[in-house]
Order: sequence, then C-alpha cells, then structure tokens
Amino acid sequence: MDPVRNPYAPGAGQRPPELAGRDREMESFDVVLERLARGRPERSVVLTGLRGVGKTVLLGALRSAAVRRGWGTGKLEARPDQPLRRPLAAALHQAVRELSGRNPDEAAEVLGVVKAFALRAAEAPATGPGSRSAPKLRDRWQPGIDVPAAVGRADSGDIEIDLVELLTDVAGLAASTGRGIAICIDEMQDLGPEDVSGLCAACHELSQQGLPLLVVGAGLPHLPAVLSASKSYSERLFRYVRIGALEREEADRALRSPALEEDADYTPEALDALHVATDGYPYFVQAYGKAVWDVATSSPITAEDVAVAAPQADAELAVGFFGSRYERATPAEREYMRAMADLGAEAGDGAVATSQVAEHLGRKPQSLSPARDALMKKGLVWSAERGRIAFTVPHFGRYLRQQAGD
Repeated sequence: MDPVRNPYAPGAGQRPPELAGRDREMESFDVVLERLARGRPERSVVLTGLRGVGKTVLLGALRSAAVRRGWGTGKLEARPDQPLRRPLAAALHQAVRELSGRNPDEAAEVLGVVKAFALRAAEAPATGPGSRSAPKLRDRWQPGIDVPAAVGRADSGDIEIDLVELLTDVAGLAASTGRGIAICIDEMQDLGPEDVSGLCAACHELSQQGLPLLVVGAGLPHLPAVLSASKSYSERLFRYVRIGALEREEADRALRSPALEEDADYTPEALDALHVATDGYPYFVQAYGKAVWDVATSSPITAEDVAVAAPQADAELAVGFFGSRYERATPAEREYMRAMADLGAEAGDGAVATSQVAEHLGRKPQSLSPARDALMKKGLVWSAERGRIAFTVPHFGRYLRQQAGD
C-alpha cells in the first residue's frame, strides 16, 4: 500500500479523517449554540475521559461548529504552573477580534478590559500594605492589544471579581453583534483552585444574565470533582459529557471510511483483530490503522497484515504514548504504578484499592500518599472513587507488565 496515501492520523490532537462515534455530541452542541443564539438559557459544556479517547479532537470540532455559526472563538490549554490570566486574555483577544467588524467601537472598549485583565498578570505581588514591588524582567510582558487598558474594570487583582467583569463585558459585545463567544479550555483539570473558582463564578453570572458566552472544557475523568470542590453549584452549572472508547461499529467505520476513500478495505477478520488490539480507543485505532496500512501489500487488508504490523504499532505507542509519560515519574512513583499494574492484571486494569497497593508493596498507606498525590498532579492516575485509584491512560497497566517481562 502506498504510504503517501496513508489516511490515518495518530498525532496528538490531530483530527482523524473520520470523526466516528461523536455524532450525538456534535448534534447536542449545535442545539446549545442555537438556543444561546435565541436567548435561551444553556449550560457550558465539559468533556471528560481518559487519555487517547479524542477529547482534544472533539473540542476542536466543537470550536469549528461555533466558527461556522459566526461566533468568536478562542482556545487555550491549561497548565499546572501557569495562572489563567495570560492564556485566557490571548484567547479572548482572538475571539473579540473575530467579532470586531460588526461593532468596532464597542469591541475596542472590550479589548481595553481584556488588556487590563491581562496586565494584572505582569504585576508582582505586594510586599506590604499598600505597596507594590516592581515586576521582574521576565514579567515585563505586554498582551499585544493595540488599545489603552481600561481602568477600574477586570483589574482588581481578585481573579473571581475580574473574571466575572471580563466575561460579562465580552459576552455583552457578542450579544450586541447578534453572535456568541465560545472559549475552549483543554486540560481543564490543571487550572489552579482560584482560577477554577473564578471561572465557575463567571459562568454562573453569565447563565443568570442569559449572555451568549460558552465555556467548553475538556479534561480527565476527575474534572467534575475538581469543579465541584470549588463551587458546589458547578454540578448544575455545566453539562458533563463522558467521552469513551468507540463501539465496535464506530471503530470499524473509523478504519474503513478513510480506506474506502483510497480504494482500499479490510477483511472482517482484520477488523476483528484490530478491535481486539485497540479496544476501540480512538488514538489506538489511528496508530494501528497507520501501521497496518504501511505493511499491507494489497487490498483488502488481512488479519495477517495486522499480525505483522502489531509489533511496530506497539513499539511506537511504547515510546510516544506510554513511555513519555512513564519517564516523567520518579522512582517512587514508578514503583506505585507497577504495583497498580500488577493488581490490575486480575481486575481488568480497572480501579484498584489504595490499600491493596500498600499491601502489595509491604508499606503503610500513609507512606505512599506523596507518590499517589504526585501521580495525580501529573495526570497519570485519577481517583475513581474514595480509596480507589486508576490509570488515566488506557492499556497503561498492560504496558507496564510487558516492560517488566522484557
């Protein structure tokens, strides 16, 4: 098979040629956009799921749906070591510029508020009552907005107050232009506690006023718990959408549709073998599809082709998908994950009890808390329920057991 015509896209966040299995989510989002456009109340949307299920891809597809309706949009990726002000200001700058042609004077005023909000990030913390030290050289940063910063709006330094004022003003501009604004936040679980609290408060205010600004977040399965811990009403503030593995029919469509576009196909036995190998996880479907295409000599692709390609696909996943995450862990954290993998062999790689991990390692549970908490902060594990822990990466337990056996 011609590798140049290989249709599969196993890159991080790359949209596959066939976005299979997400039709319902796309249709529901279209309804949300239409309701907001008509002034109807709606909740912001939060996508949750394991690594490799296509949250980032779906987030991009939802943003594209908003763009098609003429909405202003912006996207950012949350990071544990970065406050929300700068990336959110950049995302809103883009969104406002997309709407500025309809009402340039009001847009300039709103950009002044965005700039004021952003510039608070460049100010060093006060060293005493009423004092403010000069910012360090690395913090002498300008947001690149060519209007004067507003005064007395979104610049108090209290992130909750500032976010409410900022998003209210931005949403007001969107309403005056007859459009809306969608802000997409990937890796949302990595927002700091104060930023989460401020964002929830702002979304609450927007929903009460019926303003057309929508936050579309994506994150790991414990993201709802992060939001709930910040504001109890977050359970009613967002519409949570759980993104999982593809059903068999959808996984087959993700493989076959791109192949048919290139005048190729799979035998039923090849599809059976691929479903066993991938379990329907979208990233694995793309990775195996790409490897199988490259080794197959002709169409239809057979189960023998899958068997030949599987070691190559596994090797690439071991380096890029699994290995890169494993290398981020300390020796103590790796020991904890290997214990989870050993216990998961009998539990189908589902959640395991933290007490079992401690017993397996011959340690007291309290002594393992630092390793477990660090793994959670790194996004490698999550707490499915109190006292239980699971990997955020599908097949990670199997990967660790294979590494131990090599």
